[in-house]
Amino acid sequence: MSDYDPARGRTQPAPLVVERLASSFGDEPVDPAEKARRVAEVFRRVANRYDLMNDLMSLGVHRLWKEAMLDWLYPRPGLRLLDLAGGTGDIAFRLLERLQGQAEVVLCDINPEMLAVGRDRALDGGWLAEVQWVCGDAEQLPFPDRSFEAVTIAFGIRNVTRIDRALAEIYRVLVPGGRFLCLEFSRLTAPFFEPLYDAWSFTVVPLLGRVVAGDEASYRYLVESIRRFPDQVTFARLIEQAGFSQVRWRNLSTGIAALHSAWRL
Repeated sequence: MSDYDPARGRTQPAPLVVERLASSFGDEPVDPAEKARRVAEVFRRVANRYDLMNDLMSLGVHRLWKEAMLDWLYPRPGLRLLDLAGGTGDIAFRLLERLQGQAEVVLCDINPEMLAVGRDRALDGGWLAEVQWVCGDAEQLPFPDRSFEAVTIAFGIRNVTRIDRALAEIYRVLVPGGRFLCLEFSRLTAPFFEPLYDAWSFTVVPLLGRVVAGDEASYRYLVESIRRFPDQVTFARLIEQAGFSQVRWRNLSTGIAALHSAWRL
């Protein structure tokens, strides 16, 4: 299983994909020790316009993708869930609405500014007390082993420096029989759609970033990071290498996004 490297025009084995992602900030080479700081600065700058930009960039379709993730999770009352990189609270609030508040939700994000936006939304929506807010690193989760029955992450894993370490930590904090669900941008399965998708991604999205968020550079990075993220098959292999079983994926909107599901047995 392999990932396509557009710079070299050939495929790379999955372990090399991890190293390549750790040493790139979008299309820019970067020292892995510097990447986390650069990514944190991006989300510090975009936090206040993050949810609005998600609606604009995806034409609102990200809402359907997130509902599809919760449909596949099929949560039951009493679930103890860790939502990673979930700063503004979209997944946490949707889950609580489905279960009428009958869940234990821990929301963990490395970025204080994103968490602040999420707390404001929780206060407005009446969910502040139902969510435990934790500022933490996905590569070094501040939770004991076997703490959660499910872990979700939506559009966050491509921004960590070492995906392999984040997956290992997710595996560690899940109980045996626990479920991992990841929603992330992926590779198109409809090649005829690629020219339009590229035009939207590299022209319209940065323009929206400049006009709406006042930050074209951050949204150019986000688009570049999407293109560098491994394809569906390669990411599934990385999940398996972390110890997970029954790894499956579902393509959404012809592969613009994909849902990966796995279990800790």
